[in-house]
Amino acid sequence: MKRASVAPASRHFSVIIARMKFSNGGVLILLGAFVAGVACMGQGGRAQTAAPSEDEQALVKQGQKLNSEGKQDEALKLYKQVLEKSPSSYEAHLESGVALDLKGDYAAARKHLKKAIDVAPADQKNRALRVMAFSYVFESNAGEAEKYEKQVFDALIAKSDFEAAAGVANELARIKLESGDIDGAANWYKTGYDTAMRKTDMKDTDKNLWAFRWAHAQARIAARRGQRDEAQKQVAVAKAALDKTNNPDQAQFFPYLTGYVAFYGGDYKTAITELGKASQEDPFILMLLAQSFEKAGDAARAKEYYGKVMANNGHGPTDAFARPVARKKLTGG
Repeated sequence: MKRASVAPASRHFSVIIARMKFSNGGVLILLGAFVAGVACMGQGGRAQTAAPSEDEQALVKQGQKLNSEGKQDEALKLYKQVLEKSPSSYEAHLESGVALDLKGDYAAARKHLKKAIDVAPADQKNRALRVMAFSYVFESNAGEAEKYEKQVFDALIAKSDFEAAAGVANELARIKLESGDIDGAANWYKTGYDTAMRKTDMKDTDKNLWAFRWAHAQARIAARRGQRDEAQKQVAVAKAALDKTNNPDQAQFFPYLTGYVAFYGGDYKTAITELGKASQEDPFILMLLAQSFEKAGDAARAKEYYGKVMANNGHGPTDAFARPVARKKLTGG
């Protein structure tokens, strides 16, 4: 079972975060080069909050474990104990927000996440901002999510950390795409690619990797616009760039792409085949599989895969895209 707390950004964006064997896996797709800068590059000028006691750390850790097991109410009781003693505990507020989002209580979650942002140590500010952004993604509110993601993007640009900033831009682009703002997604994906290219010492292999990400994004955008020929053209461009990267870790993203394009092209049989080759730990891919089975008339398999989505207690873009859909399908809402 995946841990449900919020991992440092390096886990979110390193070679796919191996889905990111972790909660905020999200972005996930194709931000492999995103470095720890997002988590540790706070905006400075803030006094560090008091370090949590060992007892508080133990309670938070125990709460994270419970949350990862789907026991959000039990986790919240432990975070409440911490907050009764330390009302400004950054970790307790952040993790409370995560647990409440997973329960679907978004308004209550954001009260805690706002406090987490307010009290975050400088080296955790960007992390807190991104978690707040993800909270809005659970409701497909890309506009509000953008307000928080852009703060992180701007902070990284100010420090000339172009590759990390590009990762954030791509993350926001995917949020836009899966929230239905296709034009906004196209703009932010281009910003991500252009920002990455500002890195002056980028190796050819990394340039090819970003070319793969860029074509991958354009193929998905074309698929969402119903431009089948353009989508297939960009799939071919992505495959050529992937071959040049000679990076096996990125290969798992190709069947996700072909499955995605097939799904939005109405070819559900191919979508099921291709998505079945992609990461089975990614809740968004599991959701696409569920929807593909549903479209193909296999209600039992669809229900099975929606259940797999709900069994994942992560808190990141892919979870935020998939969990509300799965909950609604399983509860008949």
